[in-house]
Formats: sequence, structure tokens, C-alpha cells
Amino acid sequence: MVITTSTEKTAETRRPDPPPPSVLRRLAGHPRTPIIVALVLACVAMAFLSDSFLSSRNFTNILTQSTVVGIAAVGATLVIITGGIDLSVGSNVALSGMIASQLVNGGLAGFLGVVACLVIAAAIGAFNGISVAWLRLAPFIVTLAVLGMGRGLTLQLSQGQSVYGLPSGLTWLGGATIGAVPVPVFLLAAMFLVGHLVLSRTTLGHQIYAVGGNRQAARLSGIPDKRVLFHAYLIAGACAGLAALVLVGRLGAATPTAGTGLELQVIAAVVIGGTSLFGGKGSMVGTLIGVLLIGVINNGLTLLNVSPFWVQFIQGALILVAVLLDAFNQRRLSVTDA
Repeated sequence: MVITTSTEKTAETRRPDPPPPSVLRRLAGHPRTPIIVALVLACVAMAFLSDSFLSSRNFTNILTQSTVVGIAAVGATLVIITGGIDLSVGSNVALSGMIASQLVNGGLAGFLGVVACLVIAAAIGAFNGISVAWLRLAPFIVTLAVLGMGRGLTLQLSQGQSVYGLPSGLTWLGGATIGAVPVPVFLLAAMFLVGHLVLSRTTLGHQIYAVGGNRQAARLSGIPDKRVLFHAYLIAGACAGLAALVLVGRLGAATPTAGTGLELQVIAAVVIGGTSLFGGKGSMVGTLIGVLLIGVINNGLTLLNVSPFWVQFIQGALILVAVLLDAFNQRRLSVTDA
């Protein structure tokens, strides 16, 4: 019979703690590392392929050209985290910008045109939210229908004609500069900062994650799931209105085809940035990196005189890769949980 002392038992039961993971291992395991690596590789590749890519003027162009997609992507991130989707972003931008421009051309003051644009866009978002939250309609179907109705209404109101000669009160947000930096760049930074604070520091942000993760469980725990969904779509609509003001300011006009295909770029930026189409997961930081990656690719391909058709093809391919990675992660997590 072997008698073990208390000291020996303690030595046997105490196992040495595993060494802490190295910095490289922690970076490799971070969910945003792949998208950051992709952004860096895209910048390096474009720098080798185009002499003008690394100029400060070109970087300002990338940021300015990314503002419309970026501002709309802030609202879309909230919607997609809830497990929904908004396909009406492009037509919302076109319709709200066109109505506001026509009102201003008809004699309305410029700042009131800004208010009108935001109110119209938010109303479209509210319609989406009511349809999804209380009428329990599928987000894909509702927003696809709104996309068609909005585009048709825009063409009817404009008769296919653009509105020019807009006052500075309506175009300032998209066309003015502060020093050497365009106002839309400041606006883009402010929107992502506010979006990040909403998601990480407010009750609404936590409720959005909870509803997206498991809506029934969120409801049973006392979270007003319908109101949360409504607010997510409402904010997404208001963001589309702000994007419309930036686009009108940059173009100096409201065009009936504005925002065509914008929804694909917005969804691509959000999904590439790590927000799950299954809901419950995502961040504004990831979306910002996704927006910058799409901006760099679009800018670089334009500098290389690549056909716009190939640009659309590449954007579609990026969405496909991001969705496949998201589906792979979901399966891996489900296997781990089992």
C-alpha cells in the first residue's frame, strides 16, 4: 500500500498552466485579421500596379468615394445583425434625394430640403420596419418590393430627368471641404463612431445583438423584439437619406438612376467586414474595413482602366467568398457547441 502525503497530492493535482498564446497566435485567431490582411494586400498590389495609387490625393479620393457606401453601411450593419436585410437602400437614396431636390427647386429653403430628405428616407425605413416586425413579412421580400416601388416612383416623379442648379444649402454636406478634407470624410468618420457607440454602449445595441442571436429567447427575456427591429430599419432608412444628401452634393444634381446597385456594395461591405447574415454577430469596425477594402478595389481597378463589368463581377465574387466563410464559421461553431 502506497501512502501519499498531502504535499504529493497537491503536486499531482496541480498541473502547470499552459503558456499564454503568443502575440502572433492571438492576431491569427482574431476574427478581423483576414479582412485587414486582405486590405493591406490590396493596397500593396495596387501600389505596384499603379504609380498614382499611393498619392495623398488618391487616398482622399478613396475616402470620398467610399462615403455613400459607408454611411449606408452603418445602418445596414444594424439590420443585418438582427438577422434581416435591406435591399431598398439604392432606391431609397434615389427617391429621397430626388424629392428633396424637387422641393428645393420649387422654392423650399435648402436646410429644409435636408430635413425633408432625411424624413422621407426614415419613413421608408419605418415602413420596412413595420412590415418586418409587426406584419412578420420576410425582410428580403419587403425590401425587394420597396426597391422596385421606390425606383419606379423616382422615375415617374423625375420623368427620367435630372435636377440641376441646386443651392449650396442642399449640396454642402456632399460638396464642401473643411481645409483640404472633404466634409463627407468627416461625416463618414462621425457616423461610424456613433454607430460603434450605439452597438457597444447602448441598450439598443445590446438588444440588437440579442434579437439577432435568438429572437424568441430575446422576447422571453423581456426584450421588445418588434420595437428593436423597427428601430434598426428606421435608422437604416435615415442613413440612406444622409447618403443621398452626400451623393446629391458630390454630383451637384439629383439623378433618377442614383444609387443603382448600391445595395450590393453595401451588403458586400457589411458581410466582408465580418457581420453574419445569420444575425447576432458583427461590428462597425469590421464594416469600416469592408468599406475601405471595396473602395480600394474600385479605385485601383479604375486606375488600371478595368471594365466596370469586371468591377461588378469582382464585387459579386467578394460577396460569395464572404458568405461561404460565414457559412463555414457557423457550421464550425455548431459542431463545437454539439
